[in-house]
Amino acid sequence: MKQTYRSRASFVLGWVWLAFVAVNVYDLIARYTGKASLVALAVLAVLTAFVYAVALRPATVFTEGGLVGRNPFRTTFVPWAAIDEVTVSHAISVHHGDEGRLRLWTPMSSARERAKAQRRRGAPPARGGRFPTEATLPKGEQAALEAFAGKTHADYVGEQIRERAEAARLRDETAAPVRTTWAYDAIGLVVATIVLLVVAIAVP
Repeated sequence: MKQTYRSRASFVLGWVWLAFVAVNVYDLIARYTGKASLVALAVLAVLTAFVYAVALRPATVFTEGGLVGRNPFRTTFVPWAAIDEVTVSHAISVHHGDEGRLRLWTPMSSARERAKAQRRRGAPPARGGRFPTEATLPKGEQAALEAFAGKTHADYVGEQIRERAEAARLRDETAAPVRTTWAYDAIGLVVATIVLLVVAIAVP
């Protein structure tokens, strides 16, 4: 069963941008005025390619066989047994093989998010009120809050990667080779939009 982690804010903003572009493309085609409209369409296409590459495409995917890191222009598959170490700072770095390192684009932790997590760590646990009508947190939710205290989303995902890698080592799984491939969808989209921009500028 696959689990996918990505930046929710970037993903939502990416789709909002696509909706904005769709409305503007319709308007530009409906009110086509020649070169100016063609250049505007090309600029929208270039910006959309950028948004797709940095906001919509990046993801961290857990599969049965290993970790898949989808970055803007490359996709890397690292078998769980091949993972040697996981470090988390602003981003998650997965170390494998002879000095190999996969830097995941998502999830990342900002300085603000990390400071907020540190404040949660020092906060007193939630308790019931003085009156019986005040609700208290169920034990499951309370345990989840305690588990996340002082941790960002990136810290949590980093721990999940460590646990899966350790489980694979305990099962004595053979470390298959790490595979990296180019993201032909993102590259093709960027090339097509650049060609469109050149054509738009060249057309009299």
